[in-house]
Amino acid sequence: MSVSTDSLFQPFSLGPLELPNRVVMAPMTRTYSPGNVPNDLNVEYYRKRAAGGVGLIITEGTCVGHAAANGYPNVPFFYGEKPLAGWKKVVDAVHAEGGKIFPQLWHVGSVRRAGTEPDPDVPGHGPSGLVMPGKKRCHEMTEDDIQDVIKAFAQAAKDAMDIGCDGVEIHGAHGYLIDQFFWEGLNERSDHWGGSIEKRANFAVEIIKAVRAATAPDFPICLRFSQWKQQDYSIKLANNPEELERFLKPLSDAGVDIFHCSTRRFWEPEFEGSDLNLAGWTKKITGKPVITVGSVGLDRAFSEPGQVEFLEGKIAKLDTLIERLEKDEFDLVAVGRALIANPDWAKQVRESAFDDLAAYVPEMLKELV
Repeated sequence: MSVSTDSLFQPFSLGPLELPNRVVMAPMTRTYSPGNVPNDLNVEYYRKRAAGGVGLIITEGTCVGHAAANGYPNVPFFYGEKPLAGWKKVVDAVHAEGGKIFPQLWHVGSVRRAGTEPDPDVPGHGPSGLVMPGKKRCHEMTEDDIQDVIKAFAQAAKDAMDIGCDGVEIHGAHGYLIDQFFWEGLNERSDHWGGSIEKRANFAVEIIKAVRAATAPDFPICLRFSQWKQQDYSIKLANNPEELERFLKPLSDAGVDIFHCSTRRFWEPEFEGSDLNLAGWTKKITGKPVITVGSVGLDRAFSEPGQVEFLEGKIAKLDTLIERLEKDEFDLVAVGRALIANPDWAKQVRESAFDDLAAYVPEMLKELV
C-alpha cells in the first residue's frame, strides 16, 4: 500500500445507525442452514467478522415469508419461530462484539425451480412469467400475489426490528424478483407495475413504503440494486445518467436511506465520459449514502459471464479504493470474498498487515468458518 487506509476507518452515522468504520460485510449466500434455520455455525461465522473489525454486517440473503421466495437448499428463512430465534442469536453475538447487522431480505422470483423447499409444488413467480426474455416458464404474478409479497417484506422488516437488527437491506439486484420487475426484459406488464422505467420501479417503491410503515420512522432501509443480472451480465437498467435518475428518484423518494450499488468490479466507470462508478453516480443523483462493492481487495471479479460463483482472487492493493473514498465518491465499502478468506480483514488492513492476508480460493466455501 502506498496510501494510508485511515479514511476507511472513519466513523459513519445515519440517524440511529452509528458505525465505527466504513467496512461492510457484503451479503454472500453460503447454504449452511439445514432446515432453513440459522445455527451455531452461522452465529460464529458472523460473530468472527464483527470481532474482526467489520463495522456493518449485511447477512446472506434470507427469504421472506412467501411460499415462492426460496430458490436454493439450506438457505436461512426470515420468518417463523425457529428461524427468527436463530437470527436473534446471530444479532446478539454481533452486537456483543460491537458490530451492527442488517438482514438481507430476499425473494428469488422466477429463479425458483420446481422441487425447491419448503413446498416443492410451488413454481417460480415473476412479473410476466418469464425466466429469460422470451421464455415464459413460471407463474405470472397476479395482483394478489404482488400484495402478498409486499406484505411479506414488511413483516420481515418488522421482525428484524423486533429482534434487534440495526436496519434491513432489501435485495433488489442480480435478477431476483424485485430486479425482475425492474428489468424490461422480464417485465412486460402494462399495468401499475410495468410499462416504463418509473413504473417498473413501483413494486420496489411499494415494498419500501410498506417496510417504512411497519418499522420505526428512523429504522434504516438499504436497497441493493445492480445493472447486471445473473441471467445476462451485459444488461443495463439505465444506459446513461438521465435514465439512472429516472430509475432512482422514485426509490429515493419512497424512503431508501442507503443504496448498495452492486458491480462486479468497483473500479470500472459506469458511463462514458466520467470515472464515477455506479455508487458514485447514485450518490450524485440522490444525495443519499451509498455502498460500493465489487472485488474489493482482490484482483478478479467474483464470476465470469454465464456463471454465478465465487472465483479465486489474489490479494490486490487498496490504493484506488482509498483514493475514491477520499474523493467522497461513496460512503461505505462492502467486502465479500476477502472476508471469507480473512475474518479479521478489517483489523489486518487497519494495522497494515497486508502480508498476512490470505488469497481467496473456492475451496474455502467447503466450510463455514
